[in-house]
Parts: sequence; C-alpha cells; structure tokens
Amino acid sequence: MTAPVSAVPGASRDVVEAARHLARWLGLAATPTFAIMAVLTALPGGGPAEMLCGAGQGSLLGGMVPMYLLMSAFHAAAWLRLIAEWRGAVSR
Repeated sequence: MTAPVSAVPGASRDVVEAARHLARWLGLAATPTFAIMAVLTALPGGGPAEMLCGAGQGSLLGGMVPMYLLMSAFHAAAWLRLIAEWRGAVSR
C-alpha cells in the first residue's frame, strides 16, 4: 500500500485526513462568501470603496459585482460534488 501524498514529510494519516477535511469545508465556504460579497457590493451607498472599485460601471462586465458572481460560479464545483454525493447516498 502506498502512503498518502503530503506536503509535510512524515505526516500521519490523521493529519493528512484532517487537512483534506478542512480544504473541503473551505471550498464549500467560497461560493456563498463570494455571493454575499456580490450582493453587498451591489447595494447603493458603498462609501469610499465604491469610488475606487466603481470605475467600470459603464460596462456590463466591468466592476466588482460581475467579478464576485463569476468567482462564486467557479467555486460552485464543491457544492455540486456535495449534492452529487448526497443524491448517490439517497438513491442507494
């Protein structure tokens, strides 16, 4: 049997498993975080940050809101994997 690949030589299986578990939860946290950031950025009255980040308001693809929505969509793979696992467990 081969040992799991680890960034830390000699790391125990428990440490590697804990790191994988943490990485999975961080991946799940990214999508709602970026979605919330998109909503908060889209709200009027953003203050001084709106002046700095609002330069691309003339373009449909410019500005921070589309960027946050795209980041949220790109990070949705973790949620899709989780839903697929749930559906697989339910159908068994």
